[in-house]
Amino acid sequence: MWRAFLDAFKIPELRYKILFTLALLAVYRLGAAIPTPGVDASSLSNNLGQGNLGGVLNILGLVSGGNLEQFSIFALGVLPYITASIVMQIMTTAVPALEKMQKEGPEGSKRINQYTRMGAIALAGVQAIFFANLLLSQGTFIRVGWNPIIFMFVVVVTQMAGCAFTMWLGERITEYGIGNGTSMLIFAGIVHRFPTEVQQTFALMGTQFDLLAVIAFFTMILIVIGLIVLVQQGERRIPVQYARKISARAGGAASSAANASFIPLKINTAGVIPVIFASSILQLIQLIPQAFNSAPWAQSIADFLNTRGVTGLLVEVLLIIGFTYFYTTITFDPKRVAENLREQGGFVPGVRPGTDTQAHLERISGRITLWGALFLGALAVIPTVVQNITKVNTFPLAGTTLLIVVGVALDTLKQLESQLAIRNYGGFLQKGKLRGRGGFQQ
Repeated sequence: MWRAFLDAFKIPELRYKILFTLALLAVYRLGAAIPTPGVDASSLSNNLGQGNLGGVLNILGLVSGGNLEQFSIFALGVLPYITASIVMQIMTTAVPALEKMQKEGPEGSKRINQYTRMGAIALAGVQAIFFANLLLSQGTFIRVGWNPIIFMFVVVVTQMAGCAFTMWLGERITEYGIGNGTSMLIFAGIVHRFPTEVQQTFALMGTQFDLLAVIAFFTMILIVIGLIVLVQQGERRIPVQYARKISARAGGAASSAANASFIPLKINTAGVIPVIFASSILQLIQLIPQAFNSAPWAQSIADFLNTRGVTGLLVEVLLIIGFTYFYTTITFDPKRVAENLREQGGFVPGVRPGTDTQAHLERISGRITLWGALFLGALAVIPTVVQNITKVNTFPLAGTTLLIVVGVALDTLKQLESQLAIRNYGGFLQKGKLRGRGGFQQ
């Protein structure tokens, strides 16, 4: 693996992409350290985990990469862009005009991407108004002497500009760097906190925690990471054959041959989106008592759906399963796949083209999605159970965090591996050695 890293830096083009990506990530982290004008960053950071404000900021901080800790100029990060992309995907399947635009090729995709950017900036403005009101309601998080109207205007303008700039950074990384730009920004925001949190966790061994509890905690992290890698890499390959005609050379009858291929169906097609959606909904429900002046019925609902309890965890798992099926139906359309196969002369061996192929794909997709949904549900429950057993809360053993980090790392390594394979170098995930200029030898 280390030899593959060295080989990556030997290639000028690949070295440029890696350094370019690191440079833009450094710019992003620099902006994450600049607080929004008018916000008392030190007070906000010290009181982040307290009250309902802390719950909302913590769950959104998973995607913003910790930028909400001091409400920086990149506080919203790529969250508005992710939300706008999901909404646009749903509208593409529901609105015929957008569906037709998507089929127009590169020009249609370009227009849809432009609509997504505009929607993301508008959504950033709405979210900025929400957070500005939330900070104004607390009072202690605003610097002395700031007028509320001016403060809200500055926050909204700053966050809309920050959202536009982070989108630009992500697109530049995707185009000229390594990996998916949006995912890399989230990855950088999460990973930068790991050294401090690991140090704090090992420091617990000198207090009321013993070595066995800390070792058990990190062992569980390694097990969860291994399961994530297994599920992220797992897929069901449906065999497909394409019939093509081969003309005879000397005027003989034409013969036919079949090109074999397959349709890959990932176990976890939805990724981390269902976990984020379910967690966000349950965290927003915790604001109900504040909205209704701590009414008994509102407090009862919040307590019932608190994810620290058994009922809250059960509801979260059910929401994750539901969102997983919903998002999978958006991203994978068996009817469209079956129609494309029939138009291209492809067929699944043993299955009639058309409606039978559609039903076959729906049945397989439903079974695979069930296992992916159960995995995501377990991923949401395991961290709470482990932290309750070991009592170690310094390291964020969140299923969402680990899923993002491992998923982005795997995708980036695959891109680097493909670049190395083109130049006859061994990849990160392959076994082998270099064979001079002759190529790669297993």
